[in-house]
Amino acid sequence: MRFMLHSLILRIGFCEIVKADMPPYAAVHENVNLAQLALRPGAGNMVNAILRKLAMRKEDNSLPSPSSDGDDCTFWHALATFHSHPVWMVKRWVQHIELEAAIQLMTWNNTEPCFSLRANMGKGLTRANLISQLNMLNVTHEPSMPLDEFVRIRTGMQAVIQAGLLKDGLCSVQDESAGVLKKTVFDHLSITLHTGMIHAIDINKDWLRILQETAYLQQVNSVVTAVHSDLRTIAESCKVKFDKVLLDAPCSGFGVLSKVRTTVVSPRPDLRWNRKFEDMEELKKLQDELLDASSKLVKAGGVLVYSTCSIDPKENEERVAAFLLSHPEFCIDPADRYVPQTVLTEQGFYRSCPVEHSMDGAFAVHACYFVALERTQIKLHDMKNNHFFFSPEAYIVYKNGSSITLRKAESPRR
Repeated sequence: MRFMLHSLILRIGFCEIVKADMPPYAAVHENVNLAQLALRPGAGNMVNAILRKLAMRKEDNSLPSPSSDGDDCTFWHALATFHSHPVWMVKRWVQHIELEAAIQLMTWNNTEPCFSLRANMGKGLTRANLISQLNMLNVTHEPSMPLDEFVRIRTGMQAVIQAGLLKDGLCSVQDESAGVLKKTVFDHLSITLHTGMIHAIDINKDWLRILQETAYLQQVNSVVTAVHSDLRTIAESCKVKFDKVLLDAPCSGFGVLSKVRTTVVSPRPDLRWNRKFEDMEELKKLQDELLDASSKLVKAGGVLVYSTCSIDPKENEERVAAFLLSHPEFCIDPADRYVPQTVLTEQGFYRSCPVEHSMDGAFAVHACYFVALERTQIKLHDMKNNHFFFSPEAYIVYKNGSSITLRKAESPRR
């Protein structure tokens, strides 16, 4: 037991000095005192020597880095330990996005997150008004570049909460990636909260409760109806079809790992450690089932929007490809008219990257439903390098505003 306590105290000290950037003298002093109180007076000597040596190595910029010597398995374990991520996750990212990008992503996940506040323009509060409120609270902030109603803050969230800005509905905590997605959805749908109705379906009662509370604060509760049910069950029994369906799919959360370390606004701390490799196959199956269920609720001529807070292509592009294979009546509507080019993929999908765009990772795609087209007319033939290709006798379908363009498909690339 004493050895475990000794090890735990050293781990705390290492974390405070290396990761939390606590002043070394403070970290050493606190953990030496902790060792003397929890163990014995002499236990502080070893803690003092080790942490002081660590502080010197950090100051000299001579801390050891994971070595690429040896086999891949050893290297992945070293990276996982150094960056505090599960080994299977490190291996997956190194294979999918290459080593340097994986290291940058893990570094991002370990930094103190930046939160975004969205001014409630429905209550007449502009970003300028929100900035004035933050100035009165002495909260350091910066305006969001891509979105007019957003403000970024790194510290001061407790001051915002205690001042009642969230409780009074003057603003809400929402990442800019979700703000861009909201813009793509509602601009694309040509719907306003004054003329449309929203049915929110979720199997989790707690999420629905939070939704209803937020809708009330944002003064849109009159157009939002919460439905507690499994979407797959509703899709089989519901006779009503909807103009637009947004599937915010359950996912790995790989795009928001920097946020879920904290409990200030997130109910999912330590998601990286709770998520298992086996979960990924189960999530893919669930995502396919929910996509299929969602498609059954779309009216002819309607739109299905699939979104995740993941950066994993197996949950994003590959799920879209699988869906199009089994639902040839749907086609992709590129998002270039709704989102900045910086977050637009070559396929017309919306995708944000934490490292590249300094916001949460997210993905979204619009799929239009055209029953007037023969089902055999649109067949996904192959997918190479994340591009979609159709059989030579098929047509690629594009929707531009109210017009539909049919273009003869090229032969698949090899």
